[in-house]
Amino acid sequence: MNEHLRGVTAAVAEVAAPADGEMAAPTDVAPRGGGHDPHHEARRSDTRARIQQVALELFAEQGYDKTSLREIAERLDVTKAALYYHFKSKEDIVRSLVEDYMGQVDALIAWAKTQPRTPETRGQILGRYVQIVADGSDVFRMLHHNQAAVNSLAGAKERGSVFRERMTGLVEAITDPGASMMERLRATMALGSVSIGWMFFSDQVKDRSELCSAVLAIASDLFDAHSQNQST
Repeated sequence: MNEHLRGVTAAVAEVAAPADGEMAAPTDVAPRGGGHDPHHEARRSDTRARIQQVALELFAEQGYDKTSLREIAERLDVTKAALYYHFKSKEDIVRSLVEDYMGQVDALIAWAKTQPRTPETRGQILGRYVQIVADGSDVFRMLHHNQAAVNSLAGAKERGSVFRERMTGLVEAITDPGASMMERLRATMALGSVSIGWMFFSDQVKDRSELCSAVLAIASDLFDAHSQNQST
């Protein structure tokens, strides 16, 4: 299990930030006439999401290395040039998937900072995190199944701090200032149980919402065990 989790964490951390000197993923050109076009932005976002989903499907079916941009474009029924408009490479697609996941975690941490530190807020944070992990489980599974290829995408630099920073932010969000090591450890294990639960069981259940509820209940029980023991 430890080797499994290290592989997933390493894969996420490795592609979460661009390599030194690497160009960022291309963006769409502005609509003619200048200004902001919400319809244009919505279409671009929808197309980007479709590309990501199809790429995930192909990576899962035949592996990252054996999948080409041409195959992704063919399944989408678009030209390679149209695909290139959104992503220059497979690496850009993988990085975008990880960045989207990290962006959701960042948004959750930012929201948590505006909320009162109450049991209700902690429950909401855990619930939202479970949903983020559930929505991103296909990405994590792809990263795990393609570790050798994915780990070499952005070079050999160690980027484990990227994932750790997010986890630290979440732990701080569900613990009180000055929390003891035991309390912070319990919070970390509660959050970690969410990822473990989804990684091991998401492909073994028919009702993912039922699994989502079960994962949340177990994570909440684990986090709340200390306070429950104190009250008895």
